[in-house]
Order: sequence, then structure tokens, then C-alpha cells
Amino acid sequence: MSNTPLLEGLHVVDLASFIAGPAAAAVLGDFGADVIKVEPPHVGDAYRSLSRIPPNPHVEGVNYPWQLDNRNKRSIALNLKSPGARPVLESLVRWADVLVTNFPPQTREKLGLEYDALVPLNPRLIYADVTGFGEEGPDARLPGFDVTAYWARSGLMDLTRQRDVAPAMNAFGSGDHSTAITLFAGIMTALYRREKTGQGARVTASLLAEGAWAASMWLQAVLVGAKLPRPIDRSDPPNALGNMYRTADDRWIVLVFVNEDKQVPLFLKAIGHPEAAENPRYADSPSRRAHAAEIVALLDKTFATRSLAEWRELLDLAGLTYGVVQTLEECAQDPQLLANRVFVPIDDGSDDPHLTIDSPVRLEQEQKVRPGPAPDLGEHTESVLRDLGFDAAGIEELRQAQAVD
Repeated sequence: MSNTPLLEGLHVVDLASFIAGPAAAAVLGDFGADVIKVEPPHVGDAYRSLSRIPPNPHVEGVNYPWQLDNRNKRSIALNLKSPGARPVLESLVRWADVLVTNFPPQTREKLGLEYDALVPLNPRLIYADVTGFGEEGPDARLPGFDVTAYWARSGLMDLTRQRDVAPAMNAFGSGDHSTAITLFAGIMTALYRREKTGQGARVTASLLAEGAWAASMWLQAVLVGAKLPRPIDRSDPPNALGNMYRTADDRWIVLVFVNEDKQVPLFLKAIGHPEAAENPRYADSPSRRAHAAEIVALLDKTFATRSLAEWRELLDLAGLTYGVVQTLEECAQDPQLLANRVFVPIDDGSDDPHLTIDSPVRLEQEQKVRPGPAPDLGEHTESVLRDLGFDAAGIEELRQAQAVD
């Protein structure tokens, strides 16, 4: 394993906000890239305030979403609306290997941040652009968020609800973080292309495309003419052995039996009803599908007789495939996540450091950078400007022009 981070020496400018763009830049930083976070003076990236917006949980004194997606970055407070900021922006573009943005098209045009405006400054630049609804089409200019583009527009929100129940609000950031990994993959592909051609590239990703990819197996079925069971009724599902059941202590278990011929007899024995295997109503997959509502009713009564712990012991002993619907509190203490180092300590110098969530991309032969604290607004403005070649007089001139804070 190398002691030098894989992406050490790679320069990244993060011009993005809310959430996929900054998260993709954070993954680059996890592998050692030098990431400069560009924020408007005084107010900073609006992402800094996300933890104060309900229903997000509030933790006094801890800006947890900001820490998650902006670790190991340097912050420069730069007023892109000021004409005086243009020399700084152009210096950043020349310095950068990768620039990440999610400004709406009209904002990019107004600020001169379009790909065609920047690439002449640096033909090797990887320009990574994430949008809500894609670059083309009637809704390209609409603002897009995780819940509206990834979940609602893609069909995922409708697929994951039960019949006669309103759609549920998704976990905030879930589509954004999936899209971030796609954007990261696109950036790394473009860097590989640059190694082969010497030329930069424009990388695009969208929340809507990511949602369609997440729903792609059933969406593909629709494309070839299938009719989906939508929305699914848990009490009368297409498959009673791919369904959720409540235990005596009000917990939920998800059954997922793929090889039914092998698993059903084991399951019936585990739940204390081996004789049901001889019942012609449940003997094979077609008959079980035809009597799914009847089977659900029987299994509801059965699972309600024992606690989750008891069912786990019985199902594990039988070697059956199932899942426990965990709470986030349980997930945070899950020994499987802990054993695989999904949670890593923040290198903040404290005796008892907080944990954060590692990005899911790993190379066994490469060491990631330990997560450091996310920057305060403009914390590195002066040092970044000096790295870009501005002297003390030039920095003061920028301040007088209200280009930097």
C-alpha cells in the first residue's frame, strides 16, 4: 500500500452546492486531491444551513452535513458577481485539473462559467457539471433537488409506496450521494481519457438520470411493454415470499426467497409448519402466487407470535435470506458496518473524535486521506490567493474591489 495518496497533486475547484457536486469533490479529496471550495462572501455556500432545515435532526454546535461533504477542502470567499473576481476565477481555472459546478444554465451564462468560456483557459480541464434534469429538453433550466428529480420524477417515489398510502419523503441526500458517485466515476473516466489524448472533457450527470438508473430494472420492463403491479398492496402482493412482516415486538422483517424450491421447505420447517409443504395450494411457485393474500394472512399471524430476536435465530439457523428493517440508530452501531470501517474518525485533534461516513469507493492497494475538519467560510482565502500568485498588494486590491472577503 502506497503512503502517497493516489490523487495527490490533483487540483480541484468546487463551485457547486447542495449536495451531489460537493460530495463528488469530497470523494476526490478522500483520495488526496487538493480541493478548493469557492463560496460567496459573508453568507457562504447555502449548504452550510441545511442542518437547520426541518425535518433534518439538529445537533447543537455540529454542522454534520457540511462536515460530511466538505472535509479536507480549503475555502475561499470569492464574489463571482464582482468583475474584480474574474482574474481569480481565471487563475483557478488555469490551476485546476477538475472543476465541479451545478450552477443553473442561466447563472453560468451570467457569470461566464460555461464550459466553452472556460476551456480556452485550460484545454486539459475536466469540467464536471451536475444538474437536476439534464442539459437538454424543456425542463433543463428547472431547479432540481434530490426529492423532486431523483425520487419523484424518476418514478422511485411511486414504486416504493404502498397502495392507498401517500408517498413517503425520502431520506435527504440519498439520491444526491448516489449521483455524486456517478459524477466521481465520470471525472475519473475523463482523467483516464486525458492521459490517452492530452485533452480535457466535459462530464455531466443529473439527478433524474441517476433516479432512472436506480429504477432501471423495472423501468426497462416498462420500455418493453410490461405492466407493473403499482402500487403494491402488502396484504395482497405479487409474491408473499418477497414481502414485509411485523414481529411481536413491532419490528419488521423482509423476506427475499429467490430459490423457492429449496428455501420454502426450510422456511416452513423453521416457522413450525412443515406440513404446509404438502398443501397443493402452496406446493409450487404458481400456486403460491395465486394464493399470495392467503399466505400473507397466515404469515402475519405467525410472525406476530415471536420477537425479532427469536425470528433472527430461527431464520439464521435455517440459512434463509431475509433482512431486518433497521433504524438509523441501529445502523450507527451495526457491527458489520464497524468491521468494514464504514465509519471513520475525523482528524480534528480531539481526544474522542467524532465519526463520519467513508465514501464507498475503495482500492485495497491505496490509502485514503483521513477526514479532516470542513473549512470555515473563507478560512483559506489568503493562502489560496498566494498559491495562485497574488501578492499582498494584489490581495488588498481584490478586497477593495469586494471580490474577496
